[in-house]
Amino acid sequence: MLRHASRTTAIAAATAVALGLTLTAASAAPATAAAPDTAVQQQSRTDTRADRADRTDPNGRYTAEEIRRFLASFYGKHGPSAWQREHQVSAELKKKAAETPDRDVLLCAQNTPRDISVGKVTTAQSARVGWATITTHWSGNRTERFTAYVDLDASRPIELLDVACSM
Repeated sequence: MLRHASRTTAIAAATAVALGLTLTAASAAPATAAAPDTAVQQQSRTDTRADRADRTDPNGRYTAEEIRRFLASFYGKHGPSAWQREHQVSAELKKKAAETPDRDVLLCAQNTPRDISVGKVTTAQSARVGWATITTHWSGNRTERFTAYVDLDASRPIELLDVACSM
């Protein structure tokens, strides 16, 4: 009977938290029992700007993991799509790419690679930038590497800021 009452109280508390209501209970309801249910419900909500801010660090910056996911998605297996080039690249980098029509500035190459991999992400909060080494894989087991830079400011959509090709 006591176990059933505690479970019922915990479910009621989780429901109240999920609805944003305050539950006043005379008995000591286990508050920690509501936390896992609440976290699951928050993760299942639609991704809004406020939700994105919840996943960033406490100072409103993208985390290394968020940057890694972005870069892996952005580069994919063979390079960014036309939509990504238009909507996920900074204006300065678009200008740089337009000034170099004989070379794909975003891939530091002239052709399409066979595969692309993203290395470890480093963030520099004071510079408000994160970066990772991108490795392009070519025929004949040849690889090339370059560094991709991303703005850490999570108040704006994540985008590629710059690319430094290795010479």
